[in-house]
Amino acid sequence: MSLRTISTLGYAFAVSGGAVASADSESLSYLYPHHSPAVAASLIATAEALVNPRGKGIYATDETIEGIEARLLAAEGIEGKSKVYSDAQNRERRRRWRECLYESLPTDYISGVILYQETLIDFQLAHVLTKRGIIPGVRADTDAHPLPISPLEPATQGLDDLLPRLQAAYRVGARFSKWRAPILCNSSTLPTQAGLEVQAESLARFAAISQQAGLVPIVEPDVDFAEDADLKKSVEIHVKIISLIYARCAAYGVLLEGSLIKPSFPQPGLKHPSRDTTSVEAIGLATATALARSVPVSVAGVVFLSGGLSDSDAVKYLNAVNSVVNKAPVGSPISLSRLPILTFSFGRGLQGEAMSKWVRGDEPGAKQAFEARAKACWLAAKGEA
Repeated sequence: MSLRTISTLGYAFAVSGGAVASADSESLSYLYPHHSPAVAASLIATAEALVNPRGKGIYATDETIEGIEARLLAAEGIEGKSKVYSDAQNRERRRRWRECLYESLPTDYISGVILYQETLIDFQLAHVLTKRGIIPGVRADTDAHPLPISPLEPATQGLDDLLPRLQAAYRVGARFSKWRAPILCNSSTLPTQAGLEVQAESLARFAAISQQAGLVPIVEPDVDFAEDADLKKSVEIHVKIISLIYARCAAYGVLLEGSLIKPSFPQPGLKHPSRDTTSVEAIGLATATALARSVPVSVAGVVFLSGGLSDSDAVKYLNAVNSVVNKAPVGSPISLSRLPILTFSFGRGLQGEAMSKWVRGDEPGAKQAFEARAKACWLAAKGEA
């Protein structure tokens, strides 16, 4: 793709151009006002490949360096103890852990993998995935800072240098990207409207820039369930934040057919008295209802996160929402039949047992444990668990 430079007083930037469009491309240009037909077709094909055939999902390996080291130490039973590995040893452990699973991921169940910047750029492990037919992606967000008007709420960072970072990721094999926006939720004051709006804005800007770089964006509104919100409040906030995200995506010209969303499951907070009595079926219906009210039908797929949930609960919730969709009566007032594919983008929900085996030197056992978890998620994503 050729670039030409646009200059204004004090600024200069490159834009794509110079390619001669075919007659077929011109005839379809009205469908993609903000993307060339070729780019649109590539984004749509990648998004579809990440969620098809039904049941396949994404393995999230985008923990920070500190995060993955903490998990490896915890799996080894030495969490909280003084440093036991040198920097070089830690780096090699991170690389080898990733490589161990990447080279044996079950392709019947896993369609793509989200990589952290170090894994993609420094370790150059995308090719391990692509040669096995698995699509590499990259984490795009960086840190978070307190929202000035509401210091308890985080605002995700990473937009300033996002385009060159994603272009670099594309060059080394990434074909999709993901941006997480945490949303605090309780029974009274959180989230604030400002907190919702700033995260929706950042997710939409990310999505537009990701597509500009040729990568399918996955927007991740992660509604926290650590406090005392009930299921009704959780559904309300999921509907509100997802609706806000897509309103801003429309403003930025995001091609929804070439995008995915990675939401949390609506659920009572850990401190709410109904937490232990709310049925899995209620979670499934609440999730399906929230999505039917807020996700446009043109979005290619929904890939749920598992953060904070036990392995078993993540699978149960995923199975429950797919069971609701499978059994939706004809003429259902919430139009469940119009929902996109509902699958997974799990990290801890896939790798926990595998990691415990790997840190003890049992690589074959780690690979077997991962495949068993991946199969369970695959079945749940079809409502067959």
